Amino acid sequence: MENAEKMIPKLPWGKEFEKQTFLSPDFTSLEVMSFAGSGIPAGINIPNYDDIRQNLGFKNVSLGNVLSAKAPNEPIPFIREQDLSLFREHRDAAFEVQVGIHELLGHGTGKLLQETSPGKYNFDVTKPPVSPIDGKPISTWYKPGQTWSSVFGSIASSYEECRAECVAMALGCDFGILQLFGFGDGKEDINGVAGDVLYASYLQMARAGVVALEFWDPSSKKWGQAHMQARFSILRVFLEAGNDFVRLVHAKDDLSDLEIHLDRSKILSHGRPAVERYLQKLHVYKSTADFAAGKALYDESTHVNEWWGTKVRPVVLQKKVPRKVFVQANTVLEGDQVVLKEYEPTLEGMIQSYAERDV
Repeated sequence: MENAEKMIPKLPWGKEFEKQTFLSPDFTSLEVMSFAGSGIPAGINIPNYDDIRQNLGFKNVSLGNVLSAKAPNEPIPFIREQDLSLFREHRDAAFEVQVGIHELLGHGTGKLLQETSPGKYNFDVTKPPVSPIDGKPISTWYKPGQTWSSVFGSIASSYEECRAECVAMALGCDFGILQLFGFGDGKEDINGVAGDVLYASYLQMARAGVVALEFWDPSSKKWGQAHMQARFSILRVFLEAGNDFVRLVHAKDDLSDLEIHLDRSKILSHGRPAVERYLQKLHVYKSTADFAAGKALYDESTHVNEWWGTKVRPVVLQKKVPRKVFVQANTVLEGDQVVLKEYEPTLEGMIQSYAERDV
């Protein structure tokens, strides 16, 4: 949190596209006892209103025991055998880094260039900022009354999650930032412990992009989950980074042996630059209210063609790991004392916790 302002200049856009003052948020790490909802997030950046984030600030919450929650010995499809040991050892640490950067510097960065009221602007309209994408002055911005959500509509949520995930993938390559999380000594060493965490992070994102196809509906041709749509597009960026940085390898025609081959030695030379090029476009189009360019970019990067839809998706469904079932605790009053009651991590334990919550 204290070093956040030093990290922002490392992102692929100039100060014209960033808030003049970074509104450093409060940060809280929580252990979840009970969470009412259809799913439990690993981290939260609140509120989900960009106008409030822009002008007043925001808060970050990390849900520590959700980050590490998993069933013992659960299968991990699509990770090759030689990577499994490292992946199992470092995936929790990698996810912690990813979530931390995603919430703080993903959702927390960026300026919306606006005509805040008729004739008044939050940038110099007589000399508009130059877009780093094409080297030309910007020609679009938010008009009075427009917001990020009203301009980008149905793609706004997933698009923003993708932007935040790309920030995490870009800055997660910074060994100084990895040191802040307790990994390494700040010196670039792709083969050291910090390098292990970084490798696990990129493997985790690539795998998430593959399993995301579970949430794509072939009948409607639409995505059903914002984060998963975002992760699929980042996998596409990895695959198109060049020089075989990431490959999906299989020997069988039915793709039942599909594996992710990610070249660890090319994360810094090919992975990060590819992510930053994509991130730069996502960010500038958002900042300048360029819905047409942003939608064209995002539609293309999240498009599921016949190979993905009819070849890869059936394998994803076949290898689908059961959805996590979270057994939540209750508090009971014994005399004047509040006592925490926990339950066995079984289906019976879950039912018991629900039954006793209603008493």
